[in-house]
Amino acid sequence: MKVDTPVDTLDALETRDPQERERDLMARLPQLIERALSAPGWARILDGVDPAAINSRAALAALPITRKADLKALQSASRPFGGLAVTPVGELSRVYVSPGPIFDPEGRGQDWWRFARPMYAAGVRAGGLLQNCFSYHFTPAAFMVEGGAARIGCAVIPAGAGQTEMQVQAIADLRPDTYVGTPSFLRIIIEKAREMGADIGSMQRALMGAEALPESLRAWFRENGVPHVFQTYASADIGSMAYETATDGVLNPGMVLDEDVLLEIVRPGSGEPVAPGDIGEIVVTLFNADYPLIRFATGDMSALLVDAEPSRCGRTNSRIRGWLGRADQTTKVRAMFVHPSQVNNIVRRHPGILKARMVVTGRMANDVMTLHCEVASAPDAAQAAAIVESIREVTKLRGEVRFESPGTLADDGKVIEDLRDYS
Repeated sequence: MKVDTPVDTLDALETRDPQERERDLMARLPQLIERALSAPGWARILDGVDPAAINSRAALAALPITRKADLKALQSASRPFGGLAVTPVGELSRVYVSPGPIFDPEGRGQDWWRFARPMYAAGVRAGGLLQNCFSYHFTPAAFMVEGGAARIGCAVIPAGAGQTEMQVQAIADLRPDTYVGTPSFLRIIIEKAREMGADIGSMQRALMGAEALPESLRAWFRENGVPHVFQTYASADIGSMAYETATDGVLNPGMVLDEDVLLEIVRPGSGEPVAPGDIGEIVVTLFNADYPLIRFATGDMSALLVDAEPSRCGRTNSRIRGWLGRADQTTKVRAMFVHPSQVNNIVRRHPGILKARMVVTGRMANDVMTLHCEVASAPDAAQAAAIVESIREVTKLRGEVRFESPGTLADDGKVIEDLRDYS
């Protein structure tokens, strides 16, 4: 492998020989299964499994899938984590509440979410200053960044989301070099800075997550003063899974997998691995002592990058093509998941609704969520206002309502339809 610039990675794990990495993962796998079996939920799911026999990808692929979409039911039956956490609640660092609600644990220890790797790959270094615009309210994304920053040794402005003018003023006064947050919020900040006539030119790089990042929006950031834009793939239950890298300022193809993630791409609904390079659902086995996850189906679609040259950044782990859509109807709107169960909850609150479908339209950073409702009689303004308020209460997002005649919505089983323009 020829690398034009010196290899600069967080640690030596990222540049291991791929065969050495695979041997290490397979050696650790039986220990992970054994530890998971000490949690009652995993003991039930993996009943009869001999940990010592799970020492290959083929053996792992024979185990049952546990779906992210199942977490709400599992946790309702056994609070707070569905019996999937090994560490008792009182010994954790934090407990988060994601929309659903779904409860996510955070254990103790350095960089528990493994977020230092994507941050380092994006150019965050010791002695730097970043503006953390992920929410600090109930969900873990902001704390993932905090853990990664502490490991690297850089300072954080805990900005959170919202208060756009304060965000602009903080950047103008404190001169952070890095933005971390959603793509849509950075665009709002840049547009507000232009309106205020504020200089935010110190912020030369951005690490994005929680939303899709179309190439058109990435190009818009470059044209508007943020030349180095990176995307990371993470979730509230798993933490960091994969991230982009660059060499000499040029992005390398694909997203590099985290060192503690064993990833499979499976045929949605079956759990069977697809051929290398084929698109399928991402299934993760996570080497986490507090919250081990075994064949955890994320609901996201991707594909392994095959027959590609080794990454010029020097990292040798497998790479995926990035986020390629959802395997189920759960949809992310403005960094928040909207679940079919939430749409059904809204409908139950309003007996006049015969049938409903949540439709998401618009473009990234300007998406619109509209609940299309079939109703038998002509609605009034009060009914519309009540439904809009229910949308806000249940999803924590703003939405609109549109009334339809009975029989208008297609009889195809869809509860949520994503019609956004990702070009």
